[in-house]
Parts: sequence; structure tokens; C-alpha cells
Amino acid sequence: MSSEGSNTESGDRRRPAVGVVRETNDGERRVALVPKVVPSLIAKGLDVIVEAGAGQNALIPDAAYKEAGATIGDAWSADIVVKVAPPSDAEVARLKSGQKLIGFLAPRNAENQIGALATAGVEAYAVEAIPRISRAQVMDALSSQGNVSGYKAVLVAASESTRFFPMLTTAAGTVKPATVLVLGVGVAGLQALATAKRLGGRTTGYDVRPEVADQVRSVGAQWLDLGIDAAGEGGYARELTEEERAQQQQALENAIKGFDVVITTALVPGRPAPRLVTAGAVEGMKAGSVIVDLAGETGGNCELTEPGQTVVKHDVTICSPLNLPATMPEHASELYSKNVSALIELLLDESGALAPDFSDEILEGACVTRPKENV
Repeated sequence: MSSEGSNTESGDRRRPAVGVVRETNDGERRVALVPKVVPSLIAKGLDVIVEAGAGQNALIPDAAYKEAGATIGDAWSADIVVKVAPPSDAEVARLKSGQKLIGFLAPRNAENQIGALATAGVEAYAVEAIPRISRAQVMDALSSQGNVSGYKAVLVAASESTRFFPMLTTAAGTVKPATVLVLGVGVAGLQALATAKRLGGRTTGYDVRPEVADQVRSVGAQWLDLGIDAAGEGGYARELTEEERAQQQQALENAIKGFDVVITTALVPGRPAPRLVTAGAVEGMKAGSVIVDLAGETGGNCELTEPGQTVVKHDVTICSPLNLPATMPEHASELYSKNVSALIELLLDESGALAPDFSDEILEGACVTRPKENV
């Protein structure tokens, strides 16, 4: 381990080190650990090494890490390397057998680095594979970043809309509030509903899992009931049958035309995003309406979505921003940092040594590669 000022405990055992590396993906401004969590990791018996400039895009200077007790050095040589985005080929090549890697690794995607990490002998933990159980909520990075996406999606919609969100009563007359439909009511969808409500919109939520209706109502929104039940495992929706898909598509097409803003968040793990907004639905919306499609990375929920682009079709603006959490790097990094630090602590035994217990369902679920074993 090459770092200046590394601490050692009394005795022969070297303190394990956590390495915070700089993100290299285009547009990725988050950092895996923020200075706020460094003291707690040090108290647990870990050293923290930060690559120079790792926090720069999140507006966190190296000096802030030093003040928190970290050292600036070769973070890639640490026992545990923490990232946000999946590693590139060049980054995988920097890892050595026996190291541990924590980050978003896209294990359910057709294209990922899981095979390369296994070949390199890296013990990799995918934060999106952490089981959704109550004990793991503090480690749930999908939820923490989904909150950011849902919030920012509404701001994107408000910025692109030709209409006010709130009802306004002025000397020139009264303006009706915008009507907002959110399709897919997981964490991102609920946050979108809550944020749109705070902006004064008249909100409605829809999901193929009818058990979330009460959650929709809890944030002041109405529930759109289409009579379809497709609850799946792990809190996700299952894929619809052909008959269910046709029933949903026709009912949604009719409903969507009455809304000023439609925000879509529907995902099925490991599969292309379900198509919820047809070209016909877009054509039937009022001119000046807005669609924000958060499923662009897996093809999009809207038939006319162009991932990563903002386009106008039939006088309707269709936005498909990719990686919205990276546009709010301060709070997104802070939330993600808490998720990652909680997972790191789970890798330690009572003496502070790195000794992951794979009988723990959280570690067993999150670990996607182990040395000489592709899990």
C-alpha cells in the first residue's frame, strides 16, 4: 500500500485501507465517499486513501479529506476500492487479485465488467444487488440515488414546460395547476410525486403493483387504477403477459392524453424498460406538454424517447436525461457515501479485520465475484 501517513495499530496487523478513486466516466460528478464519513471509518480501524482530485467534480477539495483524517495517495492499491460508476477496462486492469471493489457494477445488464473482475481475482460487491430487506436499507444505493432522480425529474419537467405548475390567481385571471402523471411508483416515482405536489401540481400515480396505492395517496396524489396486478420479487414489477400489456397500453394511452406532464420511472431488472407511452399517446397530448423518461438507459418507457436527448414530437417535449444523480453531486455523493460506508463496516469482524461472512444474506447477495469464483 503506497500512501503517506498510514497508521498501524500496536501489534503486527496492518490496518485495512479503503481507497476512494476519481470517477472517469463522462458526466459523472459524484464521489464514492465524502469527508463526513472518514472519521467513522478510521474509528472502525480502517485507513482511508483518496486519489488526488477524487472529490473535485463534487466540489470537495483534497484538503477536506485531509482534515477528516484521510491521506492523499494511491487509492487503487487499497484493500477495498470504492467507486460510483462501473469500472472501465483500464480501471479493471489497475485492480489486483484479492482486492475488494464496491460500486454500481450493472450485474443484470448484458454488458458489464463482472467477467473481467472475476478473471482478475477481484472480490466485487454490486450495490444494486444488495437485498431489499429492512436491515439493508441503510446500504440501499438504488433507493438513495432514486430519490435524487425523482426530485430532479420534476425540476426538468418544470423547466421544459410551457405552463405553470401551481394554480395562480392574479389580477389577469386564474391559471389552473399543471396535471402530473407519474408512471412507476418506486422510490424515484414517489419522490417525483412528492416534489410535483410541493410545486403545486395536481398529481396522479400509476404502477402495476396495486399494493403501492396507499404510498401514492400518502404523498397527496391520486391513484390511477387500470385493474392490472403485476407485483414481482424484491419490490419490483414482473414482466407483463401479452394480454396484460395490450390492456395496459390501451388504458394508459387514453389516460395520458389528459395530463400536462408525464414522468416515467418503470424498470424491470435485467430487461428492456417496458413501453408505457405510445406514439399515439404522445400525439394525443396537448401541445406544450412534457414527458420526462427516466428509463432511457434501458431503452425508455416512451416509444419516441431518444436516450440522453431532449426532442420535440407532435409539439410535446420528450426528455430522457441519463444519470440525473450526477447533476446533484453534493447530496447524491453524501447519500451514496452513507450506503457504501455501511457496507464496508459489514465486511469487518469484531476485531476490525477484513473478514466478510458470506452466511450474511446481504454480503452473499451483493458479492458478484470472488477470487477464482464467479458467483
